[in-house]
Amino acid sequence: MKIFIIEDDISVIGILEDIVERSGLGTVCGDSGDGLPDPERVLALEPDLILIDLLMPEKDGIQVVRELKERGCGAKFIMISQVSSKELIAKAYTAGVSFFIQKPINLIEVRQVITNIKEQIDNEQALKTIQSVFAGREAPASQPAPADRRRRRLTHILSQAGMAGEKGSKDIIDLCMLLLEEGSSVSQTGISVLCARLPGPPKSTEQRIRRAVERGLSHIASLGLEDYDNEFFLRYATRLFPFHEVRAEMSFLQGKGPRGKASLKKFLDGLIILVEED
Repeated sequence: MKIFIIEDDISVIGILEDIVERSGLGTVCGDSGDGLPDPERVLALEPDLILIDLLMPEKDGIQVVRELKERGCGAKFIMISQVSSKELIAKAYTAGVSFFIQKPINLIEVRQVITNIKEQIDNEQALKTIQSVFAGREAPASQPAPADRRRRRLTHILSQAGMAGEKGSKDIIDLCMLLLEEGSSVSQTGISVLCARLPGPPKSTEQRIRRAVERGLSHIASLGLEDYDNEFFLRYATRLFPFHEVRAEMSFLQGKGPRGKASLKKFLDGLIILVEED
């Protein structure tokens, strides 16, 4: 995996390069050590992943991400910054950023987030390979995974996330089954619209789902406090929740700050991806 680093602090570039190389996560194909790089230079290198700082002297990272995407850049983006503004973080995700890592740099966090991105890229490339094999042939009738297998898998994941006993878990499973059957996502449809398609008052359904997801966030954060290398913490902390919110919840559990906030959109979209991966 080829990685490009856009960061105005040379020391941070060095730290990131060291993490990437020592962890065997890929090859750093370029960086912005000499100043903000020309977009054409970045595109010519065809990186698979771009690590980018949010706040830089010449141009902020969100602008750079948008510009690169407009020029056809297909790389994944991980944004790094000390900023904790919810508005800026939301703009970053809207611009196309996959993950958000807060400074100071945490080796384990960076390594895990890049590993997750690498898995996504590998899965996408494997799918393209399969599709290319059948290119030009008559497409066979699609054979989706049996509904009962998907439902069992959803139940299993929610159990590992400490949510199996929550009332909203059934709503989450029903909602995900609906999305899987239609090949849609929460981003395309919207939480309120989806809840209105399930039995019962939509607001009550959404409240149950939110409580269940908040319970999952708290459970995963508690696992991370007990053991940062916990299997379920590593698997779900960045796939189902914004990691900065997991860190906030961990601090809350230690009595050091406000609670983390769960994103229903990220949780449900991430849950669907997990179900389809296995």
